Amino acid sequence: MQPFTAEVIGTMLLVLFGDGAVAACLLKRTKAENGGWIVITTGWALGVAVAVYAVGRISGAHLNPAVTLGLAVSGKFPWSDVPVYIFAQFIGAFLGALLVWLAYLPHWAQTEDKGLKLAVFSTAPAIRHFPANLLTEIIGTFVLVFGVMAISANAAPAQSGLTPLLVGFLVWGIGLSLGAPTGYAINPARDLGPRLAHALLPIADKGGSDWGYSWVPVVGPVVGGVIGAIAYVGLFGA
Repeated sequence: MQPFTAEVIGTMLLVLFGDGAVAACLLKRTKAENGGWIVITTGWALGVAVAVYAVGRISGAHLNPAVTLGLAVSGKFPWSDVPVYIFAQFIGAFLGALLVWLAYLPHWAQTEDKGLKLAVFSTAPAIRHFPANLLTEIIGTFVLVFGVMAISANAAPAQSGLTPLLVGFLVWGIGLSLGAPTGYAINPARDLGPRLAHALLPIADKGGSDWGYSWVPVVGPVVGGVIGAIAYVGLFGA
């Protein structure tokens, strides 16, 4: 049960930091209202780093079904453990979103814009164009998984304890460079778990959960993650 619990806690921390930063910037009457994209991307990056530091030694800190599936397809992770990891990641993402809702409890009623409330929990494209949105998520997750495997293959960062911080920097860079078109889910659990929380939680005047778009931040990251892992192993064999 230790890897399962670690993936739950790690993914919960990831979403708590990330969605918490989004809530701080988007919800009305917070002290960080209108903080902007730099604040949001930094929150996600720090969330990843803290989560990997917290549980990396226990579960490997996948925290993302796209990472788990990519490693399994490339032969770096046993298929028998895939369902347990993915189930844990979705539970953790839901719990992280629940904690964000509780942390910002007075601010939901103060925020009239339904879209901003949903944006705290899940991603949405700046321009709604499914093929382009899907491609963006594929590219972003390709870079994520390829980059994580590259960082992990180097002994020096692991020995010095810098690997989690470097993974956080990787996520920060992806957010700054590739995140603007879609909000860079690059993680099916990070989007679908909180989206489900948005649908179920008693948020004042919240509107719909945009299930019509929800397949993009699931399919895109899975495809990108698998391609990224296969590409890294195919090129470097490590």
